[in-house]
Amino acid sequence: AYLGPPEVDMTPCLNCINVTIKMPTSHFREKGKQLSLIDIYKELYYEITLKSQDKEPLHKRPREKTTQEVFSTVLEELYPNRNYCVSVVVTASMNRHSIPSAWKCVPSDTAARPGYQAAAVAGAVCVSLIIAAALKCMHAGGYFLQNKSLPHALV
Repeated sequence: AYLGPPEVDMTPCLNCINVTIKMPTSHFREKGKQLSLIDIYKELYYEITLKSQDKEPLHKRPREKTTQEVFSTVLEELYPNRNYCVSVVVTASMNRHSIPSAWKCVPSDTAARPGYQAAAVAGAVCVSLIIAAALKCMHAGGYFLQNKSLPHALV
């Protein structure tokens, strides 16, 4: 039986990527309950392959051991302003047959600057309020939308 593919989610951080891995489900049941791969094998191994989209060669991370169904790991020391892709393969000591996850890609520093988006929204709101206040003052001063005719003495 082949293990995999695992589910992979990625969140960018400053010069790093947080990778969340969810182990694949098994098709084995015991007493009506579906067994997880951890129930069957007790511990699993995962290997992360990282590649950059600008022709940097593939980089395989060392094989790691886990006893959890869902867990996160951080890939650090990445270059900023690059798109990175990750694929994960899961094996067990008694089963080396596996299907790797599909490549999942994310820019390495998108979340490193979340303040820029908030600052842009706040700036747009401030500018809108200033324009609205200026228009209200101009309307109150009679510069436009006059609905009363001027007195004969001012004509």
